[in-house]
Formats: sequence, C-alpha cells, structure tokens
Amino acid sequence: MRMRPTLSWTPTEDLPPGTTDLEPVADALSAGGVLVLSGAGISTESGIPDYRGEGGSLSRHTPMTYQEFTASAQARRRYWARSHLGWRTFGRARPNAGHRAVAAFGRHGLLSGVITQNVDSLHQAAGSEGVVELHGSLDRVVCLACGAFSARRELAQRLEAANPDFDPVAAGINPDGDADLTDEQVEDFRVLPCVICGGILKPDVVFFGEAVPPQRVEQCREMVREAASLLVLGSSLTVMSGLRFVRQAAQAGTPVLIINRDQTRGDRHALIRVALPLGRALTAVADRLGIPVDVPDSPRA
Repeated sequence: MRMRPTLSWTPTEDLPPGTTDLEPVADALSAGGVLVLSGAGISTESGIPDYRGEGGSLSRHTPMTYQEFTASAQARRRYWARSHLGWRTFGRARPNAGHRAVAAFGRHGLLSGVITQNVDSLHQAAGSEGVVELHGSLDRVVCLACGAFSARRELAQRLEAANPDFDPVAAGINPDGDADLTDEQVEDFRVLPCVICGGILKPDVVFFGEAVPPQRVEQCREMVREAASLLVLGSSLTVMSGLRFVRQAAQAGTPVLIINRDQTRGDRHALIRVALPLGRALTAVADRLGIPVDVPDSPRA
C-alpha cells in the first residue's frame, strides 16, 4: 500500500488579502540584506509545474516517499523509470525572468543569500551564487550504502545504455523531475546499482518523509538570523521545511514579505503577500531599482 504524505493545507483562519503593491518589496531590497526563500512557483515559468498551484501536480501525482523508495525494489524501478524519462525534459529547463531577477539582485549586493526548496538548479544557472539547496539537487546521485556521490548525467548515460528501447510517452512532468507513467510502461525498466559497491542509488534530494540534514537546517537558520528581511518567492509554505524559517524570522522581528499568487501557510507571519506572477513582479521591482535582468542564462550541462 502506498502512503500519501501530508502535502495539503487548508486555511483555518482569516488571512490577510493579497496585494499588487510591490513598493514594500522594492523598499526591502533597496535596504539590502534580503534573504530569498524560493519554492516551486518560481520555476513554473520555466516549464516546471508546481505542486499546489492551478494545475499543480498533486492533483494527479503522489510523490515518492523515502520509506517506499528504500523498502521496495518495485518502487525504485517505478521511480527511476519515471525519473529517467522526466530528466530528459527537466534537464532542458532554462532560468526565467524570476530566476534572472534574483541573480541580478545578488550581483548588486542586495541579498544576504538564497535558500531554495527546488531541486532544479535554475537559480545557479541564472547566475546566483552560494545558493543553499534545502532539498538537494537532481543533478547529483548518492549511494545509500557507501555514500559516494556522482553526476546525474553519468547515471543517465548508463541508464540509456541499459534500457535502449525505453521511450514511453508521459502524461506529464512533475516538480521533482518525475514523469507520469503507468506501471505497465515501467515494468521492464532496468535499475542500475552503484558502480563502486553495488548499493542502491538515490537522487541527492530530500524525498517526502525524509528529514533535511540537520547541518543544512542549521545553516539556513543562521542565514535567517543574519538577514535584514526574508523574501519568500513562489512557495505555499505548506511543509515545515520552509515554514520554519518564516516562523523563525517573524519571531525575531525580521520582516517577512511573500510573493505568491495563492494564499500561503505563512501569510499570517508576513507584512504583505503580493499576488502577482513572479517573473512579472520581480522584473517590475528590478525596473524600479534600475537593475537590468536581461542577462542571458548560460547553457546547462
């Protein structure tokens, strides 16, 4: 039986309404020391769907849990088959205006750092430096037995060679790089072991039901402590991994500002929630600050 992780959130209180006023965001950025916390919503304009927004993948897709992945060879076959196909599309995604705006703010010294809940590495592709990937990155693979890391592109090449006839049509691609395939489409997929010890390979991402490494959490908490303000971009803050930093900032009296089209679990802790598309909103803020964001993104490996 597949366990569905707790992924939804329903407001139980009256939350402040969203606004279209970007002045507070521009003011915070102009003052500097802004810590960005980004979620799946910043990558939707790059063609990567989010989990909970309009048309979000949770309406049709249950993400793999850590418990299921580690306990079942069949679950690992299903995951790697779907992820291998999804990687072909996911790996071709390019940064959008939102990612480029964040990188531009960083280049102009307005940010204290970037924490992302995303696993797509698009912030780095846009030019942001020192990004903390809270949930890891699909670009890397880790062996659960010996702990060795390797590049995802190397595993992709091995999987291509081991599954030369694997070319199904997916119903969709999800924020975790997982493609929607049926059990019949994946039943013959060959999963490969670690080349060093023969152990189980897993993408270097935090699955649902898996804890974020404590040292990474503490690194992010320290970033929150040092920030002048916290700017949340494209996250519903439904899960605690991101919400805890919003709560920490609010408890310390650090201003929290959110740009997200829908209500979030952190709205009651925020000064404002701007209900605008991220690319449009961040580009408009950059224009107000006289910061160009039209730097072309570099090709991804």
